Amino acid sequence: MAVLSRLLLSASVAALGVSASPLSRRDTTCSSVDEGYTCFPDIAQNWGMYAPYFSLEADSSISPDVPTGCEITLVQALTRHGARYPTSGKNAHYQALIEAIQTNVTHLEGQYAFLKTYNYSFGAGTLTPFGELELYQSGIKFYNRYESLARDNVPFVRSSSSERVVDSSEQFNAGFQATKNADTLSNKTQSAPVINVILEESSTFNNTLDPSICTNFENSDLADDVQATFAGVFVPKILKRVQAHLHGITLTTKDVIYLMDMCPFDTIARTSDGSELSPFCELFTKSEWEQYNYYQSLGKYYGYGSGNPLGPAQGIGFTNELIARLTGTPVQDDTSTNHTLDSSPVTFPLNQALYADFSHDNGMEPIFAAMGLFNGTKPLSETRVESLEETSDFSAAWSVPFAARMYVEMMTCHNDSNEPLVRVLVNDRVISLYGCEVDSLGRCTRDDFVQGLSFARSGGNWASCFH
Repeated sequence: MAVLSRLLLSASVAALGVSASPLSRRDTTCSSVDEGYTCFPDIAQNWGMYAPYFSLEADSSISPDVPTGCEITLVQALTRHGARYPTSGKNAHYQALIEAIQTNVTHLEGQYAFLKTYNYSFGAGTLTPFGELELYQSGIKFYNRYESLARDNVPFVRSSSSERVVDSSEQFNAGFQATKNADTLSNKTQSAPVINVILEESSTFNNTLDPSICTNFENSDLADDVQATFAGVFVPKILKRVQAHLHGITLTTKDVIYLMDMCPFDTIARTSDGSELSPFCELFTKSEWEQYNYYQSLGKYYGYGSGNPLGPAQGIGFTNELIARLTGTPVQDDTSTNHTLDSSPVTFPLNQALYADFSHDNGMEPIFAAMGLFNGTKPLSETRVESLEETSDFSAAWSVPFAARMYVEMMTCHNDSNEPLVRVLVNDRVISLYGCEVDSLGRCTRDDFVQGLSFARSGGNWASCFH
């Protein structure tokens, strides 16, 4: 199926005029359906939320394979959009920095020589061709993993309304459908999957995939303050070294972060398969990338996760929608859900086997928090890099890289009296569940799992959004 994805995507990549400029560091075998992006792992897997998708199957203490003797009966997928160009605001900052260096620095030599002729020409916030490939492959992988259901079903799809999220859902659908068409045992009479519901992103529209209506949360500067503290710890040493190579310009702490940001953004924009490492990347060491990843993880934890008092509140609505889908009962929620859409069997059916929702990193982290997926993570240190063991596996790169995906699986097993069981995978890693009795395969009974989501069922601290 990986061959199929490359064949079908090649035409669209060629149409976009993507070309590869030669670099000394290349890896042309690193993009696959099953593993995702595995190029230059020592660097790329430390890019925080700018890391391309990579599988964590090898890091899962429990096999993510469907247990023997079990049958998957329902799947809820939640996926982040694929690799994108910088947002318009960041674009302006990055371009201004590059132009200032090219205009004012007197000598650009050694590792910095490429900046003499570097042409900044990114789009603004849209998917890169590589990002399209990530989501196309995600659709293939989803079909292959849940083939027994996918042969006779197509997913009910919802997407948040950003162009890159909508495009991601369309690429996922294309990969899913191409794989279904190639499966000789699939039901060919079904129409191709479509985006069934697009949820508007605004401060006046209830959208569980990207809530923007919690006023006090939107006004929070907690993450910025925490990141600034940690930047004050790790950036000065880097700044001193980089500044020594860029005479004629005075760099700031923020400029160093921007130069590091350019590494992932330039890499994912260079080729359609992410096989060329940007020269920006080699301006920094492996340990500095580990610090950068931690810096980005602080932003997610204290910005949208459990480190922010109102972070989990943003995920309550989706969690209650998940409960409704698992139990086949109407949504019970008065937070970010859209009552009009969720009360209609057309826009929120409760009889589907496959559900696929598409969002942003900042939409997914609150959902993980509301579900309690990282309840074992203690408040992250603001002054030193903590290991994955110390953070109980919380990391921006591990939780919400580009094309991140969560699968919530409900299954029945022959040895369990057919009582439905539920487990959660994030990027192919079986996640430890809290609030319910977990078996050796990382599963809880459905009823126990739902009872364990008491924070969401009770409405959590949503009222604090407005007081």
